[in-house]
Amino acid sequence: MLYTSAADWRSAPRKSVLVYGMSGLGKTFLSNVLRDSGSWFHYSIDYRIGTRYMGEYIADNAKLEAMKVPFLRDLLMSDSIYIGSNITFENLSPVATYLGKPGDPAKGGLPMAEYARRQDQFRQAEISALHDTAHFADRAEALYGYPNFICDTGGSICEWVDATDDADPLMQELSRHCLMIWIKGDEAHTQELIRRFDRAPKPMAYQPAFLTKVWQEYLQENKCVEADVDPDDFIRFTYAKALAHRQPRYEAMARWGITVTADQVRDLASQEDFVDLIAGCL
Repeated sequence: MLYTSAADWRSAPRKSVLVYGMSGLGKTFLSNVLRDSGSWFHYSIDYRIGTRYMGEYIADNAKLEAMKVPFLRDLLMSDSIYIGSNITFENLSPVATYLGKPGDPAKGGLPMAEYARRQDQFRQAEISALHDTAHFADRAEALYGYPNFICDTGGSICEWVDATDDADPLMQELSRHCLMIWIKGDEAHTQELIRRFDRAPKPMAYQPAFLTKVWQEYLQENKCVEADVDPDDFIRFTYAKALAHRQPRYEAMARWGITVTADQVRDLASQEDFVDLIAGCL
């Protein structure tokens, strides 16, 4: 690990951490607490994906929809208007909207082939954004003078690594530059995430083999074809399975760093609290 003891961590003039875990357990909350202290640079993987690696896809998709409206088409063709996404750390919905959901087009669904293509675009984008971590850690200090750095990852990081492999290139690279911190939830957190998702289902990124498996299960259990799939019903069906699929993958990643609980993160109010929490774990 990047820091071998509590004393090593406390005395480090430049602290660098990466937080991972299911969306909704406190990664961005913690990042905001540290950023608000004034001495931490917040590198959001999802923001980097939406601005650097998928920004053009997102904008082109919006333009495609606008081109269907004659009034907007004329303005676009004459370069009279500009269409772009307004992604922020707090509003990443343009990325989720672009990923979409598969199923009945009358309910906003995408053909599965198109959905899978966008999933692959996201996979490549997330891996690229993760590889940018070291660059942004160095840039934060060299350009802005931030001594400390936190990488706020997306929930799907576990899908693109094999943490059981000591030679996994992405795990090796990330752990070389950051202390890896798993924010772990318990069963109560899991049930709350499921309830929250059920109220407002949103697109997610899935490992290709997992997506294929769950898609076939859904079609068979509901005795339907692709065009009959209710998009929201499918992703609700998939979400709890995705949580169960990801849990052992997060657990495998945990050996590369330390583990804190979602409740411990929720109780943090300052960077001093965070430093003490990590020192206690080390």
